[in-house]
Amino acid sequence: MTTSLLLELFAGFVAAGMALWFVVLNRPAPQAGAASASPASLLPALASDGWIRRFLSGYFLREDMLGNIGLLVLRLAIGVMMIHHGQEKLADPQQFANTYVASLHLPFPLFFAYAAGFSELIGSWLLIFGLFTPFGALAITGTMTVAAYQHILTAGLNIYVLELVALYLAGSLALLLLGPGRFSFDGAIVADLIAEPVQQNADNLESGAVLPAA
Repeated sequence: MTTSLLLELFAGFVAAGMALWFVVLNRPAPQAGAASASPASLLPALASDGWIRRFLSGYFLREDMLGNIGLLVLRLAIGVMMIHHGQEKLADPQQFANTYVASLHLPFPLFFAYAAGFSELIGSWLLIFGLFTPFGALAITGTMTVAAYQHILTAGLNIYVLELVALYLAGSLALLLLGPGRFSFDGAIVADLIAEPVQQNADNLESGAVLPAA
């Protein structure tokens, strides 16, 4: 994979992220009292549920500033450093399949070589942007788990061979468990989804749209 193609794919992800951000910010507000079962209306409805709201807020919207900064630094570090690993695999997938995948005795080694390369490349960008972060973190966690197993299988518990894989694995697993933090596209989208039902309820109370007492 050439550098120009990598930059084109990177620009595509940036454009997609900006388009998604624009759509979220300019989504029309639902009218009070109008019931809708469309898929677009289900997300705010789910976000208004008590335990779902608490889960989304705790996973995507941490309150502590240092924690959010730390998650941002971790996302950027893993994402930026992992990109070239995926690029190298996709530059010569057959060599990677013969050198690494074949030692795992998996069927279709070339397929798994492409899967590992794209998982690392796309997962890295998802972590950098904080967009669909759990999927990006899961992709990198999966590839690093397989890489750790391959290193143990071929070189044993050699710390000098395992250290880099272990660091990537620990970092991506931490992001999978802790979430991306507020400084991410995911955080902004979830904050908007959570705030919308609250604002709608406040508007209903101000307009007197309450149920009559029985």
